[in-house]
Amino acid sequence: MTIGIIGAGALGTSVARALAKVGIEATISNSRGPETLADLVKDLGPTIKAGTVAQAAAADIVLLAVRWEDAELVVKALPAWNGRIVIDGTNPVAFLDEGSPERNDPTNPLAAYGIKAIDLGGTPSTEVIAGFLPGARVVKAFNHNDVNVLAEPAVNGGQRVLFYSGDDAAAKAEVGGLLTKMGFFAVDLGSQATGGPLAQLPFGALSTSNFIKV
Repeated sequence: MTIGIIGAGALGTSVARALAKVGIEATISNSRGPETLADLVKDLGPTIKAGTVAQAAAADIVLLAVRWEDAELVVKALPAWNGRIVIDGTNPVAFLDEGSPERNDPTNPLAAYGIKAIDLGGTPSTEVIAGFLPGARVVKAFNHNDVNVLAEPAVNGGQRVLFYSGDDAAAKAEVGGLLTKMGFFAVDLGSQATGGPLAQLPFGALSTSNFIKV
């Protein structure tokens, strides 16, 4: 089983770090090219290598770890998925520029955090993402926690709880197994229609949760 990560921001880097800690190999990529990730992969160790977005996308399991506004453009430029698994780690939020008047918008409860929700008209965000990924088996995961804690699945003798959901049972089993190997306590929330909205930032009932299984 090969693993690719599209996006080398806070989410992609944290997941790569968690993989590296247990010796799982992965290819991490960004839009600027593998040479820009030389320092990162040196820090992460020998099991994580830098590659192009296309190389990362060719893996058996691919984590999509890009900003919502970039997701469609990134994945539509890639070849057919042919049944490979894509873990959707995105959330439907837009990031606000520093100093932007929107940072002080009293109608936006998330302005203080530098983001605003994107209205999808009630459609679960992963359903939108899946529409950009014909032929992929999509599983939602890595999206409900603060990205900065994802590099540490083990906490004071316990395991950090990580939720996942999707409509393909076999794909979910593979993702759940991967999360377990990484050291997380993986919890299947069921179908995408049920589990996706529960864990989806910013307003899902389980979003921003940081449970520890002891």
